[in-house]
Amino acid sequence: MKVTWVRWLLGVFVLTLVGCSTADNEMAGGNLKAVNHTLHAINWFSVNGYRAYGGGGSSCCIVMPTKWRPGLKAYIEWEVDTDQFAYSKWPSDPEGYRLAQLEHKAKYKHYSATVDIPEWQGTDSCGLSVHFLSCNQIKVTTSCWGYGSPNNPIKEPKRMKEPAVCPK
Repeated sequence: MKVTWVRWLLGVFVLTLVGCSTADNEMAGGNLKAVNHTLHAINWFSVNGYRAYGGGGSSCCIVMPTKWRPGLKAYIEWEVDTDQFAYSKWPSDPEGYRLAQLEHKAKYKHYSATVDIPEWQGTDSCGLSVHFLSCNQIKVTTSCWGYGSPNNPIKEPKRMKEPAVCPK
């Protein structure tokens, strides 16, 4: 609980630092969306302390400046389940199932990344969409166009396989 509180404060602090100015420092709420391009399950993710669940869909809310500023960043943390169908192999008795579940949860992987939030014009931000790519790479967009639209800036396909060697 303490770690979550500290992360939330850190997120607010970072957002405040990169968004500080004497003018145009209004903030607004927007949806926090995820698009999973990987073959693994994204159990949850957070952006600057705002937490959401799953690797697809949207969750309310994230607070962002109403006007873009240079240096605006998103600190993203996420949890990955690389064997999301493991439960199908677990014992059916309650105690065996519980133990298998605990062992499985211990194998979840945790990642974090800081990425630039791309520029948007005026009030054309439609919340923040986080795209989870292979090799634990992240892209974000504030585009109002949904994934798959020719106008959406993120073009990577879904269900991307991990390459034999990830770029550094």
